[in-house]
Order: sequence, then C-alpha cells, then structure tokens
Amino acid sequence: MSEVFTREQLKKFEASFDYFVGIDSDGCVFPTMDIKQKQCFHPALMDHWGLHVIEPYLREVAEFVNLYSKMRGRNRFLSLADSMDLLRERKEVIGSGVQIPSCASLRRWMDSTTRLGNPELQKVVDEGGDPELRKVLEWSLDVNDRVAQAVHHVAPFGWALKSLQMMPKLADTVCVSQTPTEALVREWDENDIRQYVHIIAGQELGTKTEHIAMATAGKYESSKILMIGDAPGDRKAAKDNDALFYPVNPGGEDASWERFHEEAFGRFIAGTFAGDYEASLIQEFEDALPEIPPWKD
Repeated sequence: MSEVFTREQLKKFEASFDYFVGIDSDGCVFPTMDIKQKQCFHPALMDHWGLHVIEPYLREVAEFVNLYSKMRGRNRFLSLADSMDLLRERKEVIGSGVQIPSCASLRRWMDSTTRLGNPELQKVVDEGGDPELRKVLEWSLDVNDRVAQAVHHVAPFGWALKSLQMMPKLADTVCVSQTPTEALVREWDENDIRQYVHIIAGQELGTKTEHIAMATAGKYESSKILMIGDAPGDRKAAKDNDALFYPVNPGGEDASWERFHEEAFGRFIAGTFAGDYEASLIQEFEDALPEIPPWKD
C-alpha cells in the first residue's frame, strides 16, 4: 500500500529554508510520458470506447494533446475531454461514422471540483450512477493498472538526479504533479529518490496551483518560490502563485536539467533568476510547443 499524502500535510508543511522548489514528475524528472501515453492511455481509450477503427487519428490527436502541444502535461480527465472534442471535429472521423462521446457529464464534474482524481470520481459514480462517468472511471482505473504493469524502474534524467540531490541542501522541495499519487510514490521509491522531497502531491490533492499555494502560503517570499516543470500547466501554477518558473524543455530534458544544475539554481538562490533570465527561458520553452494541431494548418 502506497503512502497516502493529504492536503492537510501540505497546509501544515513547515519551512526549513527561505527557498521552496516544486518539482513535476512525469516528463520532467522521469522520461515516462511517452511510455504511459502510447502504451497505456491511448490503447485503453480505444478499448473502452471501441475506437480501434480510427486508431491513426485517435493516436495523432491524443499524442498532440498529451505530448506535443501547449496542452501537454495536464490532468488526464481534461485531456480526455479535449481529445474527444478534437476527434469529433476531424473530417476523417466524421466520415468513418464512428460516434465520439460528447463528454458532457465529464465536463460538468470537472467544473464542480479541483480534485480531479479517481477517488472523487468514484464517489460521484457511486452516488449518481452516470453511465458516462462510470465509463470514464473504468478507463482511468484501467490506465492505472496498465501503467503499473508497463512502467518499472525507469530511471530519472541524469542531471535531474544530480539536481534533486543538490536542492535539499538549500531549499525545501515538494513533488507537484497531476499523476495519481500511487504511481508517483512507486516511481520515486523504485529509484530511491523520495528522500529528496518532503511531500509527494498527486492529482487527488487538487491542482498544481493549489499544491503550491497550500505548501507555501505565509511561509516564503514569492521571489523565493520556484516551480520546475515541462508543461504550460506548470508555468501557470507558478504564475498563479506569483512564483518563478524553470522550464524543462520537451526533447531537451537533460540539457535543461544540466543548465539548472550548473546555472539556474544558483541564480535562484542568489536572487538573479527573475527578469530577463527567466523570460528568455520561458520564450525558448513556448517556442518548442505548438498550439494549433498539424492537421488544421
């Protein structure tokens, strides 16, 4: 049984240093996003909604949403709904006659809570029995099972490991993620790196914005709070908390972590990270992720 972390733990987190660093996991510390999406999420999507006949288009859409665009790295339920919307618009899918679900019930549920995880969804399904939400829950639970079977002992990026070993000497660190906590704990434990963060905050504890707010409110100056991530959602979580953001660029992860280890972390501690330096990093990051799907160009 994996350790269960709570929102209360985040709120009661006590600062040991003047500096705080939130660290994303999938695609940031670990090169696991492609494996999980292509081998687990997308096959389960086809199986649960009977979409095998449009597999090429489904994979192209789902990979764009989850891996190769500014939508990358979000909560799985948001990405599921947006993938279905994009599929429903594609002329090839319309021509196939395959019916794509509207995800209306899913969107209503997502609008009602920020704790977008299986436990909250299970409660709603048990209380109301909505067939759409039941299927979404079955898919999500199946994804977790597939990930548990397929993803084992994937080592962190080399410079990420060196950075994780370095940061706790000068800053408080917390894993901030939208991956289920069970998978996060397993992956960090398998690589013996959980010792480098105080808390592992997964999707069950709320959004990344909430994670940072709960852990840092009233404890650190905003200029001494940093979020490290590989997706626009990580940047948003930092901005929402008036914090700083260090991007790990998709496709250039090790180089990003090397720069962080050799240069950026020192600037963060020295107070010279904000301003032109951070802006240049964010511009480079933004340029690497498209907003418009290639089939719409």
